[in-house]
Amino acid sequence: MTLPIRDPIAALQFSRIRAVSRLGMPMQGVIPLWFGEGDVPTPAFINDAAKKALDDGATFYEANMGHAPLVEALGAYQERLYKRPFPRGRITVTASGMNALIMAMQALVEPGVSVVVVNPVWPNCRETVHIMGGRVIDVELDRDETGFRLDLDKLFDACDATTRAIFINSPGNPTGWMMKSDQQQAVLDFARQRGLWIIADEVYARLVYDRPVAPSFLELAGPDDPVVSVNSFSKAWTMTGWRLGWITHPAALSDTFEKLVEFNISGPASFVQRAGVVAVRDGEPFVAELIARYRVARDLVVQRLGAMRRVRLARPEAAFYAFFAVDGMKDSLAFATDLLTTAKVGLAPGVAFGKGGEGHLRLCFAASLPKLTEALDRLGPALDR
Repeated sequence: MTLPIRDPIAALQFSRIRAVSRLGMPMQGVIPLWFGEGDVPTPAFINDAAKKALDDGATFYEANMGHAPLVEALGAYQERLYKRPFPRGRITVTASGMNALIMAMQALVEPGVSVVVVNPVWPNCRETVHIMGGRVIDVELDRDETGFRLDLDKLFDACDATTRAIFINSPGNPTGWMMKSDQQQAVLDFARQRGLWIIADEVYARLVYDRPVAPSFLELAGPDDPVVSVNSFSKAWTMTGWRLGWITHPAALSDTFEKLVEFNISGPASFVQRAGVVAVRDGEPFVAELIARYRVARDLVVQRLGAMRRVRLARPEAAFYAFFAVDGMKDSLAFATDLLTTAKVGLAPGVAFGKGGEGHLRLCFAASLPKLTEALDRLGPALDR
Protein backbone atom coordinates (compact mmCIF):
# COMPACT_ATOMS: atom_id res chain seq x y z
CA MET A 1 0.00 0.00 0.00
CA THR A 2 1.29 3.45 -0.96
CA LEU A 3 0.27 6.22 1.39
CA PRO A 4 0.26 9.85 0.27
CA ILE A 5 2.92 12.44 0.95
CA ARG A 6 2.82 16.13 0.07
CA ASP A 7 2.87 16.76 -3.66
CA PRO A 8 5.84 19.19 -3.55
CA ILE A 9 7.92 16.58 -1.75
CA ALA A 10 6.91 13.78 -4.10
CA ALA A 11 7.90 15.98 -7.04
CA LEU A 12 11.41 16.74 -5.72
CA GLN A 13 14.24 15.66 -8.00
CA PHE A 14 17.51 14.21 -6.76
CA SER A 15 20.41 16.61 -7.14
CA ARG A 16 22.25 16.00 -10.39
CA ILE A 17 25.47 16.79 -8.56
CA ARG A 18 24.74 13.85 -6.28
CA ALA A 19 23.85 11.76 -9.32
CA VAL A 20 27.46 12.08 -10.47
CA SER A 21 28.99 11.71 -7.02
CA ARG A 22 26.98 8.56 -6.24
CA LEU A 23 28.47 6.93 -9.31
CA GLY A 24 31.96 8.14 -8.58
CA MET A 25 32.33 7.54 -4.86
CA PRO A 26 32.70 3.74 -5.15
CA MET A 27 35.25 4.08 -7.99
CA GLN A 28 38.96 3.85 -7.36
CA GLY A 29 41.27 6.67 -8.38
CA VAL A 30 38.64 9.37 -8.96
CA ILE A 31 39.62 12.99 -8.32
CA PRO A 32 36.42 14.42 -6.78
CA LEU A 33 35.88 18.07 -7.66
CA TRP A 34 32.08 17.89 -7.70
CA PHE A 35 31.14 19.31 -4.27
CA GLY A 36 31.66 22.81 -2.89
CA GLU A 37 34.23 21.60 -0.43
CA GLY A 38 38.00 21.94 -0.23
CA ASP A 39 40.60 19.46 0.94
CA VAL A 40 41.96 21.67 3.74
CA PRO A 41 40.83 20.27 7.11
CA THR A 42 39.43 22.51 9.81
CA PRO A 43 42.39 24.26 11.50
CA ALA A 44 43.64 23.04 14.84
CA PHE A 45 42.67 26.15 16.80
CA ILE A 46 39.00 25.52 15.98
CA ASN A 47 39.25 21.78 16.63
CA ASP A 48 40.94 22.45 19.97
CA ALA A 49 38.11 24.77 21.00
CA ALA A 50 35.55 22.04 20.30
CA LYS A 51 37.60 19.48 22.26
CA LYS A 52 37.88 21.83 25.21
CA ALA A 53 34.15 22.53 25.05
CA LEU A 54 33.44 18.80 25.20
CA ASP A 55 35.83 18.38 28.12
CA ASP A 56 34.11 21.28 29.84
CA GLY A 57 30.73 19.55 29.49
CA ALA A 58 29.23 21.68 26.70
CA THR A 59 26.83 18.91 25.68
CA PHE A 60 23.49 20.40 26.74
CA TYR A 61 20.77 22.43 25.05
CA GLU A 62 21.42 26.06 24.22
CA ALA A 63 19.03 28.99 23.77
CA ASN A 64 17.10 28.71 20.51
CA MET A 65 18.67 31.87 19.08
CA GLY A 66 22.13 30.48 19.75
CA HIS A 67 24.92 30.37 22.33
CA ALA A 68 25.02 33.98 23.55
CA PRO A 69 28.80 34.46 23.14
CA LEU A 70 28.54 33.19 19.54
CA VAL A 71 25.68 35.56 18.73
CA GLU A 72 27.74 38.41 20.15
CA ALA A 73 30.85 37.30 18.28
CA LEU A 74 28.93 37.15 15.00
CA GLY A 75 27.54 40.62 15.60
CA ALA A 76 31.05 41.97 16.23
CA TYR A 77 32.39 40.10 13.18
CA GLN A 78 29.77 41.58 10.87
CA GLU A 79 30.25 45.04 12.38
CA ARG A 80 33.95 44.81 11.49
CA LEU A 81 33.08 43.82 7.93
CA TYR A 82 30.11 46.10 7.25
CA LYS A 83 30.58 49.04 9.63
CA ARG A 84 27.08 48.70 11.07
CA PRO A 85 25.89 47.37 14.43
CA PHE A 86 24.20 43.95 14.57
CA PRO A 87 22.62 43.54 18.02
CA ARG A 88 21.62 40.16 19.40
CA GLY A 89 17.99 40.36 18.30
CA ARG A 90 19.06 40.37 14.63
CA ILE A 91 21.12 37.16 14.55
CA THR A 92 19.95 33.55 14.79
CA VAL A 93 22.44 30.67 14.88
CA THR A 94 21.53 27.67 12.74
CA ALA A 95 22.72 24.14 12.07
CA SER A 96 24.39 25.01 8.73
CA GLY A 97 23.73 27.49 5.96
CA MET A 98 21.31 24.98 4.45
CA ASN A 99 19.30 24.94 7.66
CA ALA A 100 19.29 28.75 7.59
CA LEU A 101 18.03 28.69 4.02
CA ILE A 102 15.15 26.31 4.60
CA MET A 103 14.07 28.24 7.70
CA ALA A 104 14.06 31.47 5.70
CA MET A 105 11.75 29.80 3.18
CA GLN A 106 9.57 28.37 5.96
CA ALA A 107 9.13 31.89 7.29
CA LEU A 108 8.39 33.60 3.98
CA VAL A 109 7.08 31.15 1.35
CA GLU A 110 3.75 29.39 1.05
CA PRO A 111 1.61 27.91 -1.74
CA GLY A 112 0.48 30.52 -4.20
CA VAL A 113 3.51 32.78 -3.87
CA SER A 114 6.61 32.97 -6.04
CA VAL A 115 10.27 33.66 -5.44
CA VAL A 116 12.34 35.28 -8.18
CA VAL A 117 15.67 33.44 -8.25
CA VAL A 118 18.80 34.62 -10.03
CA ASN A 119 20.44 31.65 -11.71
CA PRO A 120 22.52 29.61 -12.46
CA VAL A 121 22.38 28.82 -8.77
CA TRP A 122 23.02 25.93 -6.38
CA PRO A 123 20.02 23.62 -6.81
CA ASN A 124 19.16 23.49 -3.10
CA CYS A 125 18.24 27.18 -3.23
CA ARG A 126 15.48 26.61 -5.77
CA GLU A 127 14.25 23.39 -4.20
CA THR A 128 13.63 25.00 -0.81
CA VAL A 129 11.01 27.16 -2.54
CA HIS A 130 9.38 24.07 -4.03
CA ILE A 131 9.42 22.26 -0.67
CA MET A 132 7.29 25.07 0.77
CA GLY A 133 4.87 24.85 -2.16
CA GLY A 134 6.06 28.08 -3.77
CA ARG A 135 6.85 28.77 -7.40
CA VAL A 136 10.29 29.70 -8.73
CA ILE A 137 10.59 32.43 -11.36
CA ASP A 138 14.06 32.15 -12.85
CA VAL A 139 16.07 35.14 -14.06
CA GLU A 140 19.20 34.07 -15.87
CA LEU A 141 22.45 35.95 -15.66
CA ASP A 142 23.72 37.29 -18.96
CA ARG A 143 27.17 36.20 -20.05
CA ASP A 144 29.91 37.63 -22.22
CA GLU A 145 33.64 36.97 -22.57
CA THR A 146 34.38 38.85 -19.34
CA GLY A 147 31.94 36.96 -17.15
CA PHE A 148 28.36 37.00 -15.87
CA ARG A 149 26.10 40.05 -15.57
CA LEU A 150 22.68 40.68 -14.00
CA ASP A 151 20.17 42.70 -16.00
CA LEU A 152 18.15 44.55 -13.36
CA ASP A 153 15.34 45.31 -15.79
CA LYS A 154 14.87 41.59 -16.35
CA LEU A 155 14.94 40.99 -12.60
CA PHE A 156 12.36 43.64 -11.82
CA ASP A 157 10.10 42.69 -14.74
CA ALA A 158 10.04 39.08 -13.49
CA CYS A 159 8.41 40.12 -10.20
CA ASP A 160 4.66 39.69 -10.55
CA ALA A 161 1.67 39.98 -8.25
CA THR A 162 2.50 36.61 -6.63
CA THR A 163 6.12 37.44 -5.83
CA ARG A 164 7.02 37.35 -2.14
CA ALA A 165 10.81 37.49 -2.33
CA ILE A 166 13.88 37.90 -4.53
CA PHE A 167 16.63 35.36 -3.96
CA ILE A 168 20.20 36.36 -4.82
CA ASN A 169 23.32 34.29 -4.19
CA SER A 170 26.36 36.57 -4.33
CA PRO A 171 29.17 35.67 -4.59
CA GLY A 172 27.58 33.07 -6.75
CA ASN A 173 27.72 29.30 -6.81
CA PRO A 174 28.48 28.07 -9.48
CA THR A 175 29.44 31.18 -11.45
CA GLY A 176 31.78 33.11 -9.17
CA TRP A 177 29.75 36.20 -10.14
CA MET A 178 29.71 38.97 -7.54
CA MET A 179 26.96 41.57 -7.34
CA LYS A 180 28.10 45.19 -7.14
CA SER A 181 26.93 47.58 -4.44
CA ASP A 182 25.06 49.88 -6.79
CA GLN A 183 22.95 46.99 -8.05
CA GLN A 184 22.29 45.84 -4.50
CA GLN A 185 21.10 49.33 -3.64
CA ALA A 186 18.78 49.33 -6.66
CA VAL A 187 17.32 45.95 -5.64
CA LEU A 188 16.89 47.11 -2.06
CA ASP A 189 15.07 50.27 -3.23
CA PHE A 190 12.82 48.13 -5.46
CA ALA A 191 12.06 45.70 -2.62
CA ARG A 192 11.15 48.56 -0.29
CA GLN A 193 8.85 50.05 -2.91
CA ARG A 194 7.13 46.79 -3.80
CA GLY A 195 7.00 45.29 -0.31
CA LEU A 196 9.19 42.29 -1.20
CA TRP A 197 11.72 40.35 0.82
CA ILE A 198 15.33 39.92 -0.25
CA ILE A 199 16.86 36.57 0.65
CA ALA A 200 20.61 37.00 0.28
CA ASP A 201 22.77 33.88 0.25
CA GLU A 202 26.16 35.32 1.24
CA VAL A 203 27.94 32.10 2.17
CA TYR A 204 30.93 32.95 -0.06
CA ALA A 205 31.26 36.55 1.18
CA ARG A 206 34.87 36.09 2.31
CA LEU A 207 36.12 34.08 -0.68
CA VAL A 208 36.92 37.16 -2.77
CA TYR A 209 40.17 37.81 -4.60
CA ASP A 210 40.43 41.60 -5.02
CA ARG A 211 38.93 42.96 -1.80
CA PRO A 212 38.50 41.87 1.85
CA VAL A 213 34.82 41.00 1.59
CA ALA A 214 32.15 40.90 -1.10
CA PRO A 215 29.56 43.69 -1.34
CA SER A 216 26.66 42.82 0.94
CA PHE A 217 23.07 43.83 1.38
CA LEU A 218 23.98 44.11 5.06
CA GLU A 219 26.12 47.17 4.27
CA LEU A 220 23.09 48.95 2.84
CA ALA A 221 20.03 47.73 4.71
CA GLY A 222 18.70 49.40 7.81
CA PRO A 223 17.77 47.26 10.81
CA ASP A 224 14.11 47.11 9.73
CA ASP A 225 14.64 46.59 6.00
CA PRO A 226 13.24 43.41 4.38
CA VAL A 227 16.59 41.61 4.09
CA VAL A 228 17.30 38.08 5.33
CA SER A 229 20.96 37.15 4.94
CA VAL A 230 22.05 33.51 5.09
CA ASN A 231 25.63 32.57 5.99
CA SER A 232 27.71 29.59 7.00
CA PHE A 233 30.94 28.52 8.69
CA SER A 234 31.55 25.93 5.98
CA LYS A 235 33.54 27.89 3.42
CA ALA A 236 35.69 30.58 5.06
CA TRP A 237 36.71 28.38 8.01
CA THR A 238 36.63 24.97 6.20
CA MET A 239 33.96 23.64 8.57
CA THR A 240 31.65 21.84 6.12
CA GLY A 241 31.14 18.82 8.36
CA TRP A 242 30.43 20.84 11.48
CA ARG A 243 27.03 22.09 10.24
CA LEU A 244 26.96 25.60 11.64
CA GLY A 245 25.51 28.77 10.11
CA TRP A 246 23.55 31.89 10.92
CA ILE A 247 20.80 34.20 9.72
CA THR A 248 20.89 38.00 9.95
CA HIS A 249 17.37 39.41 9.87
CA PRO A 250 15.22 42.32 11.05
CA ALA A 251 14.58 42.24 14.78
CA ALA A 252 10.88 41.83 14.00
CA LEU A 253 11.63 38.27 12.81
CA SER A 254 13.44 37.30 16.00
CA ASP A 255 10.47 35.47 17.50
CA THR A 256 9.72 33.81 14.16
CA PHE A 257 13.17 32.32 13.82
CA GLU A 258 13.34 31.39 17.50
CA LYS A 259 10.22 29.27 17.01
CA LEU A 260 11.49 27.79 13.74
CA VAL A 261 14.75 26.77 15.40
CA GLU A 262 12.75 25.08 18.16
CA PHE A 263 10.59 23.08 15.78
CA ASN A 264 13.36 22.21 13.33
CA ILE A 265 16.45 21.43 15.40
CA SER A 266 16.09 22.90 18.93
CA GLY A 267 19.47 24.54 18.37
CA PRO A 268 22.87 23.60 16.95
CA ALA A 269 25.25 21.50 19.02
CA SER A 270 26.58 23.35 22.04
CA PHE A 271 30.26 22.41 21.63
CA VAL A 272 30.14 23.25 17.91
CA GLN A 273 28.87 26.74 18.71
CA ARG A 274 31.76 27.28 21.10
CA ALA A 275 34.17 26.35 18.32
CA GLY A 276 32.35 28.89 16.17
CA VAL A 277 33.15 31.65 18.66
CA VAL A 278 36.85 30.94 18.25
CA ALA A 279 36.56 30.75 14.46
CA VAL A 280 35.06 34.22 14.04
CA ARG A 281 37.15 35.77 16.81
CA ASP A 282 40.59 34.35 15.94
CA GLY A 283 40.21 33.12 12.37
CA GLU A 284 41.33 36.07 10.23
CA PRO A 285 44.90 34.83 9.64
CA PHE A 286 43.54 31.45 8.53
CA VAL A 287 40.98 33.07 6.23
CA ALA A 288 43.73 35.15 4.62
CA GLU A 289 45.90 32.06 4.06
CA LEU A 290 42.95 30.17 2.58
CA ILE A 291 42.11 32.95 0.12
CA ALA A 292 45.75 33.18 -0.96
CA ARG A 293 45.77 29.43 -1.61
CA TYR A 294 42.53 29.56 -3.57
CA ARG A 295 43.77 32.52 -5.63
CA VAL A 296 46.75 30.49 -6.86
CA ALA A 297 44.47 27.53 -7.57
CA ARG A 298 42.02 29.74 -9.47
CA ASP A 299 44.77 31.17 -11.65
CA LEU A 300 46.10 27.70 -12.46
CA VAL A 301 42.66 26.38 -13.40
CA VAL A 302 41.75 29.45 -15.47
CA GLN A 303 45.04 29.28 -17.34
CA ARG A 304 44.88 25.55 -18.05
CA LEU A 305 41.17 25.30 -18.84
CA GLY A 306 41.17 28.53 -20.81
CA ALA A 307 43.82 27.11 -23.14
CA MET A 308 41.72 24.06 -24.03
CA ARG A 309 40.08 24.35 -27.41
CA ARG A 310 36.52 23.36 -26.44
CA VAL A 311 36.37 25.50 -23.28
CA ARG A 312 34.97 29.01 -22.84
CA LEU A 313 35.78 30.37 -19.40
CA ALA A 314 35.84 33.73 -17.61
CA ARG A 315 37.95 34.33 -14.52
CA PRO A 316 35.67 34.04 -11.46
CA GLU A 317 35.63 37.09 -9.21
CA ALA A 318 34.87 35.12 -6.06
CA ALA A 319 33.93 31.72 -4.59
CA PHE A 320 36.01 28.68 -5.60
CA TYR A 321 34.46 27.39 -8.79
CA ALA A 322 35.31 27.40 -12.46
CA PHE A 323 32.01 27.33 -14.33
CA PHE A 324 32.94 26.78 -17.94
CA ALA A 325 31.11 26.17 -21.21
CA VAL A 326 32.11 23.27 -23.44
CA ASP A 327 31.59 23.67 -27.17
CA GLY A 328 29.41 20.93 -28.62
CA MET A 329 28.22 19.59 -25.26
CA LYS A 330 24.44 19.14 -25.33
CA ASP A 331 23.88 17.07 -22.19
CA SER A 332 26.09 18.11 -19.27
CA LEU A 333 24.95 15.26 -17.02
CA ALA A 334 25.85 12.65 -19.63
CA PHE A 335 29.12 14.43 -20.37
CA ALA A 336 30.07 14.64 -16.67
CA THR A 337 29.23 10.96 -16.27
CA ASP A 338 31.41 10.11 -19.26
CA LEU A 339 34.31 12.15 -17.84
CA LEU A 340 33.92 10.26 -14.59
CA THR A 341 34.39 6.90 -16.28
CA THR A 342 37.00 7.87 -18.87
CA ALA A 343 39.08 10.54 -17.11
CA LYS A 344 38.33 9.62 -13.49
CA VAL A 345 37.55 13.27 -12.67
CA GLY A 346 34.31 14.17 -10.90
CA LEU A 347 32.71 17.45 -12.00
CA ALA A 348 29.24 18.89 -11.43
CA PRO A 349 26.98 19.06 -14.50
CA GLY A 350 25.80 22.55 -15.36
CA VAL A 351 22.18 21.47 -15.72
CA ALA A 352 22.12 20.93 -11.95
CA PHE A 353 22.15 24.72 -11.54
CA GLY A 354 19.08 25.45 -13.64
CA LYS A 355 18.29 25.79 -17.31
CA GLY A 356 20.85 28.57 -17.66
CA GLY A 357 23.58 26.18 -16.56
CA GLU A 358 23.19 23.62 -19.32
CA GLY A 359 26.18 23.51 -21.62
CA HIS A 360 28.52 24.09 -18.67
CA LEU A 361 30.46 22.11 -16.10
CA ARG A 362 31.51 23.21 -12.61
CA LEU A 363 34.94 22.41 -11.20
CA CYS A 364 35.66 23.18 -7.55
CA PHE A 365 39.24 24.43 -7.36
CA ALA A 366 39.45 24.37 -3.54
CA ALA A 367 41.99 21.55 -3.83
CA SER A 368 45.76 21.16 -3.74
CA LEU A 369 47.76 22.21 -6.79
CA PRO A 370 49.04 18.67 -7.46
CA LYS A 371 45.48 17.32 -7.37
CA LEU A 372 44.23 20.07 -9.69
CA THR A 373 47.15 19.61 -12.06
CA GLU A 374 46.48 15.89 -12.32
CA ALA A 375 42.76 16.50 -12.87
CA LEU A 376 43.44 19.03 -15.64
CA ASP A 377 45.89 16.62 -17.30
CA ARG A 378 43.17 13.97 -17.32
CA LEU A 379 40.53 16.37 -18.68
CA GLY A 380 42.72 17.49 -21.58
CA PRO A 381 41.91 14.66 -24.02
CA ALA A 382 38.16 15.40 -23.79
CA LEU A 383 38.31 19.21 -23.71
CA ASP A 384 41.32 20.06 -25.86
CA ARG A 385 40.44 18.44 -29.17
